[in-house]
Amino acid sequence: MSMSIADEAAKVLAEPAAYADEARLHAALTELRAKAPVSHVDVPGYKPFWAITKHADVMSIERANQVFTNWPRPVLMTAASDDMQAAVGIRTLIHMDDPQHRIVRAIAADWFSPKAMKAMGERIEQLAKRYVDKMRDAGGECDFVQEVAVNFPLYVIMSLLGVPETDFPRMLKLTQELVGSDDDELKRSTPSDETMNSLLEMFQYFQHLTASWRENPTGDLGSTIANARIDGEPLSDVDTMSYYAIIATAGHDTTSSSISGGLRALIEHPDQLALLRDNPGLIPQATEEIIRWVTPVKAFMRTAAVDTSVHDVAIAAGESVLLSYVSANRDEDAFDDPFRFDIEREPNKHVAFGFGVHFCLGAGLARMEINKFLTELLPRLSSIELNGVPELTATTFVGGLKHLPIRYSLK
Repeated sequence: MSMSIADEAAKVLAEPAAYADEARLHAALTELRAKAPVSHVDVPGYKPFWAITKHADVMSIERANQVFTNWPRPVLMTAASDDMQAAVGIRTLIHMDDPQHRIVRAIAADWFSPKAMKAMGERIEQLAKRYVDKMRDAGGECDFVQEVAVNFPLYVIMSLLGVPETDFPRMLKLTQELVGSDDDELKRSTPSDETMNSLLEMFQYFQHLTASWRENPTGDLGSTIANARIDGEPLSDVDTMSYYAIIATAGHDTTSSSISGGLRALIEHPDQLALLRDNPGLIPQATEEIIRWVTPVKAFMRTAAVDTSVHDVAIAAGESVLLSYVSANRDEDAFDDPFRFDIEREPNKHVAFGFGVHFCLGAGLARMEINKFLTELLPRLSSIELNGVPELTATTFVGGLKHLPIRYSLK
């Protein structure tokens, strides 16, 4: 593949619509992995970057967090959005590097520890039952994404934060607008240069809650963040609001995409569905395969702190690289038959949660939610099939199905 052809293929990574066309996306990424694993991308509307498509290269960069930093460009956004985000001063965990990242991450770390997950298990089981009951009550047909998958993890993460249940619909709208800003159906109905409005509205909402939590601390994660101190000083308003925003969006949309994408995969691979129903002990392995298969976080960005190289391609200090998780999780050198959905896959060293110091804080919670939902659904499921065409979100960051029409019979 010539460099010009490779660079052309790599442009799909900066095209939100390509992520809604899996066949086209994976065809381009397969070619890149084989013939141009490090490709330069320079397209209108975006600052240039290098596309990294091999699993081993993604892992190597994740390990080298002193050479490749998160700041100042952790996510692929348009140049205008990059500049707007910098002007607002947003600094979530994904924007930070050590030692600041390690200190700020520790504020919420205990809430996602194995001990905390064990304590939450019974409540998540209750919620899983509630939403499978909703499927039953829907009469055998539903849009699984909009009626079930977006609501189950939303309820979990908002309850953890301490958001009043009456405000859950507002938070759902805002999180979907944030991650769906490139999708014509999900984005906010404002001009493209105002896509930060959803984030600013979320900030304004949490400012009110922060004042309440500081005046009357509660036993919620939101209160913990509001009252955190670093060197005796509270977090700045922007850092506090940024913390809520990353917990709310990362704890909701990624899990929603995994649950809905996992159900679609099981429907489209009935042999795997039958195997899982007959062998519920495989649910933990199936959960990992679902996460690999869906890869809800499509990519993260890093910026070279010094002159370096990746796969013998020179990367200059200040240049950005895009770590394509969706490509790495289909890498033929990392997975046997990577385009086979295999709930017994072992080993399964997917990178859907990242790796190294920035490994996803909520990975344990996401795994538990998927596990508990499958544990509740499968014994009650008599039959299931698609009832229309699944639709994917246009995105370059977080996404998955936005519609999954299904027909089913539940006990």
